[in-house]
Amino acid sequence: MLAPVADLGTWTLLFALLGGIAGGFVNSVAGGGTLVTFPVLTAIGIPSLDANITNAVALSPGYAGGTLAQRRDLLGRRDLARALAVTSIAGGVTGGVLLLATGPDLFEQVVPWLMFAATALMALQRPLRRATAGVRSDAGEMSRPILLTAIFAATVYGGYFGAGLGIVTIAILGLMLTDALTRLNALKLLMSLCANGAAAVFFAFTGHVHWLVAVLMGLGAWGGGWIGGRVVHHLHEGLFRLGVIVLGIAVGIAFLLT
Repeated sequence: MLAPVADLGTWTLLFALLGGIAGGFVNSVAGGGTLVTFPVLTAIGIPSLDANITNAVALSPGYAGGTLAQRRDLLGRRDLARALAVTSIAGGVTGGVLLLATGPDLFEQVVPWLMFAATALMALQRPLRRATAGVRSDAGEMSRPILLTAIFAATVYGGYFGAGLGIVTIAILGLMLTDALTRLNALKLLMSLCANGAAAVFFAFTGHVHWLVAVLMGLGAWGGGWIGGRVVHHLHEGLFRLGVIVLGIAVGIAFLLT
């Protein structure tokens, strides 16, 4: 079912396409692309709940593009990647069910504080790693059950609303794993793809998806995600980390003011 949109003229559709490119790129590089795409969807006249659901469907191709571009970074971590993928699918579907069952109002009130918490986790990653050294394995990483539990909780949030999911997941991965940031980013994209994609499949049958806009924005998101996945290899790790922190603060403030 396609819900009506106020105006689907050429400029509106172009706006959706460009918004998808920008959102896919931001998601691929650092996370937080919903900060771009959700306002685009509401600006063209789509109600908030429908915009949230349409956004989940539209951004899935962007995660696919980014994951494809960084697939080599997953080599050597295939078992972990599979476990994270299955967990993320379960979390995404659970979040989607909760969204339709409860509505977005209450969750929108706590979104800014979740963003600030995730950003603080990223900023304090090294001190936290030292503080939690006693509960890690000999390899210096958190146990698999602790990691998967944290990722399940994060992807439930992702299926429910999704804004800043990448910031939350890369912060968790940075705290609990020892890999370089580029590999953590590849794992983040894979989890975002699985959580968002599973929620999108669920949402596809709800009647809340504006399909024409979703398809155009999705095409843009795929291209933006692929570009971002290629660019991330050339980013300085320290600057990349700082960029994630700044983006997290911006996402939190933006949602706090809306």
